Amino acid sequence: MGDAESVGLLEKKYSRRSFIKGVIAVGATASSTGYLLGGAQALGAQMPGATERLITLNINGQDRRVDVLPHETLAMTLRYRLNMTGTKFGCDRAECGACTVLVDGVNHYGCSMLTHQVRGRAVTTIEGLENPDTGELSIVQQAVLEQGGFQCAFCAPGFIMSMEAMIRVNPNPTREEAAHALSGNLCRCADYDKILTCAMRAAELARSV
Repeated sequence: MGDAESVGLLEKKYSRRSFIKGVIAVGATASSTGYLLGGAQALGAQMPGATERLITLNINGQDRRVDVLPHETLAMTLRYRLNMTGTKFGCDRAECGACTVLVDGVNHYGCSMLTHQVRGRAVTTIEGLENPDTGELSIVQQAVLEQGGFQCAFCAPGFIMSMEAMIRVNPNPTREEAAHALSGNLCRCADYDKILTCAMRAAELARSV
């Protein structure tokens, strides 16, 4: 191999080496930047324009501080951050009503409402219906207990919350009105007749208070 060929090979070798070293250096810089930014977020630093993560929610009459992601739904926060597992996940697409909760007294699907949307509003879950001091059941819960309207009862919390919303607005519904009020909730056991009987019993108890 001549001198010219040897020089050419060395140039190629070291230019390739320089290129690889450059790539590694860029990658290390990017990694360090990500680490520093991630560390700042872990320490609670707020990036400009970012949504505040540590927020206060009013759940069942109590203020709760909770760390919430910007895209997190209310149902996710209730179940996995606040351990309120009475709120069920069914379809997770606002169709079955298993995740129904009350927001300012109105029934809403917890899976289709972002947690950040309920800041400053009163959220009531199935756990918040009974008397916290005595453990006495709410009117709706008592009616369901008396009438035994559910089989597997997976959907029961959502139905109970919708019944609660109904009797607050209309404590004297017809059976047809009750069916309309509960139409956003689905029962996988299809035990709708007994569920409506529970709703009518709840309305009866509400009128007697």
